[in-house]
This record gives sequence, structure tokens and C-alpha cells, in this order.
Amino acid sequence: MNDEIRKNLVDILQSAEEIKAFVCEMDFKAYQNSLVTQRAVERDFEIIGEALNRIRQIDEESLETISEYHRIIGFRNILIHGYDVVDEIIVWKAVENHLPLLVEEIRKSLNV
Repeated sequence: MNDEIRKNLVDILQSAEEIKAFVCEMDFKAYQNSLVTQRAVERDFEIIGEALNRIRQIDEESLETISEYHRIIGFRNILIHGYDVVDEIIVWKAVENHLPLLVEEIRKSLNV
């Protein structure tokens, strides 16, 4: 694996772990009431999407083991360009329903 791809995968894993830490012991109501947490989570999702986009530009085939990476990159674009229409429930569902699988797939890619 190319060093730049590995660096981006590590960035993804780090951002995902940060999201998990930010929302630890929170339910949706607590998340919804914490603007600071919302912004931190959104920023880390932006980093994840950008890192996947950079990997795609280097070697798209290396992303074959990452489920729905196109959607994650699209989600990043919405967070950045559609900041005024971000729905907290969609972000929360991404944390609960999609982040665990992404972490698992990234760990496998990095052999950690």
C-alpha cells in the first residue's frame, strides 16, 4: 500500500475514533442540544470524506473494500457546501448506523 493511501486511512480511523469519543454516552437528544458536539462530529465526517476522496484520486481500486465510499464522499460535500441544511438526525444516524462498519473496514485495510 502506498504511503499516501495509508496516511489517509489513518486519518479516517482517527476521525472516526474522535466521533465515537465525542458522542460517547450521548443519545440523540443530548447530541441535538450540543452545538459544539455537532460541529465536531460534522468536521470529522468532512475529514473522512476528504480522505476517501484523496484516496480515490490516487487509486480508486484501493477503495473496493470500503462500503459506499461514494456516499461518504457525497455526505462530506453536503456537510461542507450545504452547511445550512444539515439535518442532525441524518448525521446521528450516520454515527450510529454507518460509522461502526467504516471503522471495521478501515482497520482491516490497515491490518490493525
